[in-house]
Amino acid sequence: MRCNVGAAIWQGVPIAHVLEVSDLKTVFRTHDGVIHAVNGISFTLDEGELLAVVGESGSGKSVAMMSLMQLLPMPPARIASGHVMFQDQDLVQLGASEIRQVRGARIGFVFQDPMTSLNPVFTVGYQIMEPLREHMGLSKKQARQRAIELLDLVGIPAAAKRIDDYPHQFSGGMRQRVVIAIALACDPKVLIADEPTTALDVTVQAQILELVRDLRQKLGMAIIWITHDLGVAAGIADRVIVMYGGLVVEHAPVEDLFAAPQHPYTRALLDSLPGRHEADERLRSIGGQPPLLLAEPASCPFAPRCSHAFDRCWQENPRLVEVTAGHDVACWWNPATGGPRDGR
Repeated sequence: MRCNVGAAIWQGVPIAHVLEVSDLKTVFRTHDGVIHAVNGISFTLDEGELLAVVGESGSGKSVAMMSLMQLLPMPPARIASGHVMFQDQDLVQLGASEIRQVRGARIGFVFQDPMTSLNPVFTVGYQIMEPLREHMGLSKKQARQRAIELLDLVGIPAAAKRIDDYPHQFSGGMRQRVVIAIALACDPKVLIADEPTTALDVTVQAQILELVRDLRQKLGMAIIWITHDLGVAAGIADRVIVMYGGLVVEHAPVEDLFAAPQHPYTRALLDSLPGRHEADERLRSIGGQPPLLLAEPASCPFAPRCSHAFDRCWQENPRLVEVTAGHDVACWWNPATGGPRDGR
């Protein structure tokens, strides 16, 4: 499957793809069998854009993005096939020492839980300075000054005083800002954020989202934002990828996705959001459970939970096709007619 989006255009000038992922497949060997967690996803990321990857727990979004950086334990995980092209390198083909030169230096990663991301026995300053000394060759004095600047950049008050504090001395929101500072330390071209606001309360979440908007404006980096919250995606993303069953089932510019969702799964996710219906109407949920993925999907993985499924949905897994400019969907059903898609 491939999102055929082409190169983006800004003020008449083509914007190059900073990241190109093609046919990525990741499996896990378990006692119950081989779990096919990611089943051939393809997408591009353009310079300076924010791409949101959405889907419920178990959809494969986090596994897919961690696969890009070889962050999964191998074994039991294994990248079965695919290519991840970044700055003329295929990250899938890199060895352990080579991929370490990419992690943190050229691609930053922000994990979901800031408390487990930070080492409790080292000061936050030490943890920010470590990649600066490792990847950029700065002296201890230079790294410390840069660490203070980074803490100030992400909004830590009195950064010069807080640099010698330990993670437990910071609130959850401040710890997440420290994690973002570490990810930004070496001026990466790409930042991957794996649900970084999930463990935070709504007020702090809004502060982190505003921080990311500001940093993106100042630094011009490309961002992949992994989330199960479509409301968050609506507020920050340029494009959205919807994943289900380890597959990309829909891809579109954010405005198009919310205005005219094409896949029944996307429509069901949107219908479950508060405020989408009458005030006295109960929130809608998606019945059933995500697939177990003990085999690659041979039919539409959403068919067992889909009210629009018909015979072909159970017989053949649809591939992504473009339905309007830049809007791709993998579905046999056409919401415009309420029946099968023409020619499919």
